[in-house]
Amino acid sequence: MRFGAPRTTLAGQFLALQLGIVVTVLVMVAAVSLAQSDARLRQTESRRMLSVAESTAARDIVRAGLQAEGSPEVLAPTAESVRVLSSTDHLIVHDSDGRALTLDPGPGDGGSRAEPGIAPALRGRAWTGVTEIDGNRTVAAAVPVIGEGGAILGVVVAGVDYPGTGELLVLATPNLLVYLGIASVLGVAGSLLLSRRVKRQTLGLEPDQIARLVEHREAMLYGIKEGVLGLNAEHRVTLANAAAVRLLGLPPGCVGSTLADLGVGGELEDVLLGRVRGRDTVVALGDRLVALNRMPLAAEGSPAGSVTTMRDRTDLVELQHELDTSKTTTETLRAQAHEFSNRLHVISGLLELREYGEAAKYVSQVGGARAQLSADVTGRVNDPSLAALLIAKTSLADEQRTRLRICPRTRLEPVSEELSDDLVTVVANLVDNALDAVAPTAGGAERPWVEVGVVGGGSAPVQVSVSDSGPGVPSELAGEVFQHGYTTKDGAGRKRGLGLAIVGLVCARRGGTATVAGSRFTAVLYETPPDPEGEN
Repeated sequence: MRFGAPRTTLAGQFLALQLGIVVTVLVMVAAVSLAQSDARLRQTESRRMLSVAESTAARDIVRAGLQAEGSPEVLAPTAESVRVLSSTDHLIVHDSDGRALTLDPGPGDGGSRAEPGIAPALRGRAWTGVTEIDGNRTVAAAVPVIGEGGAILGVVVAGVDYPGTGELLVLATPNLLVYLGIASVLGVAGSLLLSRRVKRQTLGLEPDQIARLVEHREAMLYGIKEGVLGLNAEHRVTLANAAAVRLLGLPPGCVGSTLADLGVGGELEDVLLGRVRGRDTVVALGDRLVALNRMPLAAEGSPAGSVTTMRDRTDLVELQHELDTSKTTTETLRAQAHEFSNRLHVISGLLELREYGEAAKYVSQVGGARAQLSADVTGRVNDPSLAALLIAKTSLADEQRTRLRICPRTRLEPVSEELSDDLVTVVANLVDNALDAVAPTAGGAERPWVEVGVVGGGSAPVQVSVSDSGPGVPSELAGEVFQHGYTTKDGAGRKRGLGLAIVGLVCARRGGTATVAGSRFTAVLYETPPDPEGEN
């Protein structure tokens, strides 16, 4: 996939950024070097000017020129001579009143003052610092001239003009060049290494390419019908598209939360964390059946989390159930046809043997048993669909050499068409599961049995109970069979499909429950599901 070349590559942007940082560091280094050079200059020149001023103030000729009876005209040549020999820019002698007695060779006049250094010196204390002489910023030193008896005769001021920034930079050049060289080499090398690392970590993609890939990924993940849930190694949600949030009932801002924080537990947690493995693992979530497929992720050989895809299989399961119902109806009709065929053969044989009385007696016996069964079922079950199902299942049980009986307590009042359909679904699945569980083995001494009871209807909830002579469900699986679709066939408690899961799903949709205790299955369905908030 090509996206058009950007004007500046990601590595180039990082290189430019790092070079900008290097330049900033270099400027800061230069500023520090200049500050250090300035401090050293002040310290060195202050000491030198103090030494020049002290040596000048100690000359006898300067003392003589400052005394009242002395000759002040000798001070100027002496000051000039000292200034030239000491390589200073200013050497001024002041009298005790602070007037300059020597002519400063620089610009200005001989009446200039070296403030603020004169005032401390006139009080007998030497001073060094930066001041201004004849408009120039100067490093100066002022020393009192002391006569006999400790009298202050005057002040000698020595100074050198402050160098400009360029001169300070020249003074700092040796150290500055070292600092700049080291910083430049390290900065450029670090920038190149960082650019290469970033380029490698982004797989050679540029920012606009990464942005487009992210947009494409978001469009795919949030546009597909299937749910996608991503977890990291700490079991925190890193991705949850809209379908996953809807199917799992997660809050919108679930990204970053752990499964424990979201209240995810039970079978769903086992599948998401890989404790339960398998393809298209079906989990019952409320009134929905969701198929999950988990794919573990690894980075550099270490676990990095997982991605789980999920699909709502409720509609598919209902279609499958309708197909199973059709198959069950076909099997029932086949069993009845086989039963009637056998009876016709018996009647035909009796007629050929001219046993007309026995034939009439057999017909009366068979018709009476069938009529008795129909009357018994329809008298107890006031719903034609469910009554027809029980009569058909009786024929199917006879075909399998199993006895299907109706519990004496069975009493079903009229129910709505919707509840009737759900009752047929629940009873059909429970009876089929029981018939599978008690399928007789070769040489079995006793004929197995299945008992069905239906109580309720009208305004009361309907309770369906199906028990059998089989071994039943182990107690450790009693809480899971309706979630996983177990069956009690062969007493093994193995996964056999979705029959029991459909029972649990229908009961949940009807606001009821589905439970099992040993070989007795109980389902409760309501005509109108109760409101949980209205219950006490």
